[in-house]
Amino acid sequence: METERLVAQLTAGLEPVRRLPSPEARLGRWLLASVPAAGVVAVVSGLRPDLAARLADPGFLTEVAAAALTATVGTYAALCAGLPDQPGWKLWLPLAPMLLWLGTLGHQCMDTLLHYGPQGLTLTADAMCLPSIALAGLVPAIAITLMLRRGGQFRRTNACLCGGLGAAALGGAALRLFHPVDAAIMVIVWQLGSVALLSLVAGLIGRVLIGMSDQHARFVPGG
Repeated sequence: METERLVAQLTAGLEPVRRLPSPEARLGRWLLASVPAAGVVAVVSGLRPDLAARLADPGFLTEVAAAALTATVGTYAALCAGLPDQPGWKLWLPLAPMLLWLGTLGHQCMDTLLHYGPQGLTLTADAMCLPSIALAGLVPAIAITLMLRRGGQFRRTNACLCGGLGAAALGGAALRLFHPVDAAIMVIVWQLGSVALLSLVAGLIGRVLIGMSDQHARFVPGG
């Protein structure tokens, strides 16, 4: 009876444990909220007039698809990083689409260099990239932050870096639909560079945002 009384005292007032959905299910919710939001930013900003022609270009399609895939896989890695039951190798999954993205742009740079020489790789300032990617990635960033705050108390830095990459990469994919700058060197430096910068910023400040979550919330992974 003493044991039963002790168990009753220890469990008195405890709230039921709510099981988190799987990372795959949460990724689906993130996509449902984020993709339309990024699309709205692209439409409101004004779709590029040559979009139909660009979508017929396999190189352009591969580039945008690689950016979108980086966003998807990066977000999945972030959701896995926040859970202790997920293996660490999943944190490296975004490297594959990132390398494809960078490789596509690098191939375009090489073609430009061969056809036009060094003058074809002239770099000019583009002040639109960083704020536009940040705007298109705002809703995705808010969505992944809220998700990580509900269950991302493990490997926070990794979760924030991957989550920031996911949001910024989706913003970069949306940017290609309304910002008519196609020079590969410009895309690498200003657009891909903006994605990298925003990802690093997310990694630095994300721990604080996630740490603001209710420390007494009771969730367990799985489901």
